[in-house]
Amino acid sequence: MRRLAGVEDEEKWLAEGIAGIQHNAFFMHRALDANNLREVLKYSALMLSELRTSKLSPQKYYDLYMRAFDQLRQLEVFFKDESRHGLPVVDLYELVQHAGNILPRMYLLCTVGSVYIKSKQAPSKDVLKDLVEMCRGVQHPIRGLFLRSYLAQVSRDKLPEIGSEYEGDANTVMDAVEFVLQNFTEMNKLWVRIQHQGPGTVREKQEKERNELRDLVGKNLHVLGQIEGVDLEMYKETVLPRVLEQVVNCKDELAQYYLMECIIQVFPDEYHLQTLETLLAACTQLMPTVDTKIVLTQLMDRLSNYAASSPDVLHEFLQVEAFAKLSNAIGKVIDTQIEMPIVGAMTLFVSLLTFTLRVHPDRLDYVDQILGACVVKLSSVPKLEDSRAMKQVVALLSAPLEKYNDIVTALTLSNYPRVMDHLDDGTNKVMAMLIIQSIMKNDSCISTADKVEVLFELIKGLIKDLDGTDTEELDEEDFQEEQNSVARLIHMLDNEEPEEMLKIICVVRKHLMTGGTRRLPFTVPPLVFSALRLVRQLESQDRDVTGEDVQASPRKIFQILNQTIEVLSSVPCPELALRLYLQCAEAASDCDLEPVAYEFFTQAFILYEEEIADSKAQVTAIHLISGTLQRINVFGVENRDTLTHKATGYSARLLKKPDQCRAVYACSHLFWVDDLDGIKDGERVLLCLRRALRIANAAQQMANATRGSSGPVTLFVEILNKYLYFYEKGNPHITPSDIQSLIELINTEMQSDDNNNGNTRNHSDPFFTSTLRYIRFQKQKGGLMGDKYDLIKL
Repeated sequence: MRRLAGVEDEEKWLAEGIAGIQHNAFFMHRALDANNLREVLKYSALMLSELRTSKLSPQKYYDLYMRAFDQLRQLEVFFKDESRHGLPVVDLYELVQHAGNILPRMYLLCTVGSVYIKSKQAPSKDVLKDLVEMCRGVQHPIRGLFLRSYLAQVSRDKLPEIGSEYEGDANTVMDAVEFVLQNFTEMNKLWVRIQHQGPGTVREKQEKERNELRDLVGKNLHVLGQIEGVDLEMYKETVLPRVLEQVVNCKDELAQYYLMECIIQVFPDEYHLQTLETLLAACTQLMPTVDTKIVLTQLMDRLSNYAASSPDVLHEFLQVEAFAKLSNAIGKVIDTQIEMPIVGAMTLFVSLLTFTLRVHPDRLDYVDQILGACVVKLSSVPKLEDSRAMKQVVALLSAPLEKYNDIVTALTLSNYPRVMDHLDDGTNKVMAMLIIQSIMKNDSCISTADKVEVLFELIKGLIKDLDGTDTEELDEEDFQEEQNSVARLIHMLDNEEPEEMLKIICVVRKHLMTGGTRRLPFTVPPLVFSALRLVRQLESQDRDVTGEDVQASPRKIFQILNQTIEVLSSVPCPELALRLYLQCAEAASDCDLEPVAYEFFTQAFILYEEEIADSKAQVTAIHLISGTLQRINVFGVENRDTLTHKATGYSARLLKKPDQCRAVYACSHLFWVDDLDGIKDGERVLLCLRRALRIANAAQQMANATRGSSGPVTLFVEILNKYLYFYEKGNPHITPSDIQSLIELINTEMQSDDNNNGNTRNHSDPFFTSTLRYIRFQKQKGGLMGDKYDLIKL
């Protein structure tokens, strides 16, 4: 309630002040219309006396000041016209100094002084010096600030800068600079003094009021930055030292922070670069409570943008040794400000790194030096738990990736992995994903085992559990995305030299084997296919790939692969392991390594027997085995007979009769391969097909017993198509009578099923009809094939 009453009182005082200004302004305007100078001065002084109040906050006082300011603009117009008041401006300048109160007197003096300078009856420097000195008569902080702000405003276009109409022999740019600096100095003192007004219990309110007034002080620095003729030499010798002297000596946190911010923003970048040492020295002298990191960050950001603006300015940075000076200053600030939070230090390192990557992109030693300093700072903290600091570390690590677009460059930085070691597990994974995304985006190829070693150390958060983290706690979708990223990364590792590529594979395998049972199904397959790519590369080269003395030989690679897949099969993930064994067997066949291929098939059969229990998985596995065995041509008669016997045996022992049938007739292709002269055993093909036909018959009988109908004849039609296939291929054991008998069997089964169900249509009809249509087509086609099909009677 007390605070509310204060606000109401302030509104009342403001309303009274505005009413006083309006009342006296009315009489002032009447006097202006009558060209009555005495009355004008009387009522203008009374009007300005309203600004003497001490009851208003800066925000309310500003409202009151603007009402008076509007009236002063009209008063200035009156003073300019000597014909209206009939008094020379010199005499008018003297006359207004007789006003009763100091504050109205100074406002009137500044207004007339503006007209005095414009008349050029006196050097502008003398009038400006007189005004800035006499304003010292108002020492109340708020009233004094607004008075000096008014002085700065009315004098801005009357400074003797280069190109100005007020420049001359008696007036120089230095006079303009001196006036602004003096006004700035006095305003800063008044601004700082506000904190000492009133009891300490209202300190927070005072700080808020001071913050509202800061732009009044900062305008002086903006004016300094805009004065024509302030060259680098003048800035270096006069302007910057005088301003920094005020900044350092005021010993005020708010003033120091704001004024340093103003200096960085209002003066040109090239000036900052040439006075970098002076500016940085001032930063180290600021109060410990000043947020120096933001000041330095803004400075480095401006210098970075300046460097990026044109390649022609880069040599200036080298001349002034900008990196060394910035690095030393940041080190001093971090060391002296012991209470600076870790996020502040990380922010400074990020800004310095950004600066370095823009100005010195070729100096990797600078980048590594910054990362090393970051490691030292992080080592002083027991554990990095601040999420904001963590984000800054990620930004620090991401900057080289974004700049160089090449992870290989980042891998040469010795301190890069040391910084990553300080990240928590979650952030480590985020950074690892960023690294992989960078590699994918830029299509980077990591081509040496040493670099792969460093890379996998960097992304270890994705390939193994850190600090006992349980992978079961991870979101399944996120986990799969992470592991798929690692899998894609493995395909980006390549080297044309087989020996080096084998080293890379071994390094990757060493890391992946620590991944745990959930990760191996994602990461082992790309490793296997990468190794198989190397095998085929060796096979295509004109060299002895089977010799034991060759460092990178297919035989050695297959040994590694066998051990790797064996680990995967114990995860357990038998279906995947079986597929990989078959891929390796096919590759071994291409290399003419019969014992190796046989071993891989043996492992595949062992997995099938001992690990694969699901009936659907068994069906898929046996078809994969049959298909792979059909394509392999390396086996001798004995080994091939053993494997085909196993395949047909397992096919006949599947759980469901239809699956048995299809697997058995698929095995018929193992005994008849077109591109291999040695494998055309028509008799065993016929045995497979007849066995499949018996199983199909048994399936029909079971269907009839359980459902009361024989069911579809799809299996018979499928077998018929196999008969036709081998008949066309010239298998002498497949005769037209066999095909004709099978067609009659299918017709009989269909009629029997229709009679039992009373149906005239069956869902197998289209398949069978299409097959008969094909036979008729071949008959009509003529030629050798037509003659063969003519023997089949439909």
